[in-house]
Amino acid sequence: MYNKKYNKGSAKSSGYDRKRPSGGGERKRYDAPERSADDDISSESTNGLIIGRNPVIEAMKAGREIDTLYVNSDSGGSIVTISRMARDRGIVIKKVNDEKLTAMSHGAAHQGCIASGACASYVTVEDILEISRKKGTKPFIIICDEIEDPHNLGAIIRTADAAGADGVIIPKRRSASLNYTVEKTSAGAASWVPVARVPNIPAAIDMLKDNGVWIYGTDASGENYTNVALDGAAALVIGSEGFGMGRLVREKCDCLVSLPMLGKITSLNASVAAGIFMYETVRQRSKIQK
Repeated sequence: MYNKKYNKGSAKSSGYDRKRPSGGGERKRYDAPERSADDDISSESTNGLIIGRNPVIEAMKAGREIDTLYVNSDSGGSIVTISRMARDRGIVIKKVNDEKLTAMSHGAAHQGCIASGACASYVTVEDILEISRKKGTKPFIIICDEIEDPHNLGAIIRTADAAGADGVIIPKRRSASLNYTVEKTSAGAASWVPVARVPNIPAAIDMLKDNGVWIYGTDASGENYTNVALDGAAALVIGSEGFGMGRLVREKCDCLVSLPMLGKITSLNASVAAGIFMYETVRQRSKIQK
């Protein structure tokens, strides 16, 4: 038996029986090599990039899947039109300097504008919940709270696929996206695992709770992960590489779970920690099904 600890209070009405486990304490980070958004765009290959004003305009007119638009804020003219088209489609716009654009395009004439094609289409949180309904299983969802390293995100998506997760949720801002670095690191899993990109993670968590999903945040102060029941409708929150879960996200977690750290190093890479938590969920679910 697992040691299930629950807080008092009734769960919201839903299709799943939510029993609230306990959790609390200080925030904990899971480390990764320090990589900023600027580092990411300057190192990304030209695969999947649409370079130049007219190519970007035509790509948007054709309805091509675009992940992010990079523009030089000092540029005028059609850049204003391109930015407006991107906003109308909900595309993330990042203002960068000319040096960054030149590095991304490897010296090609970018005209102050580059678009990054997405390696897969985004879905909605409702789509992910519908997947579990169609399978007849309890939801199993991974929430990445500002995972900015595309290698980490790709590795998490790869493990999510192997562990049979229904989908992954990422924020629209301050997060790696479905670019081609993520596709390569995921070994193609990004083409199979549904990924929802939401403007607000706390709001997405509220939606999951309304649908009977319990939220498990990963934090060093939480319960030992083997002593917490993860066999129900569950969403695992993996905090950012540098700072862990944000305050609002942490406050919305039903339970905090932790990994025992027995050596000199007191933190793990975010994707490694995510893999351990995911496979503990798989182990517990497999035991229930036997």
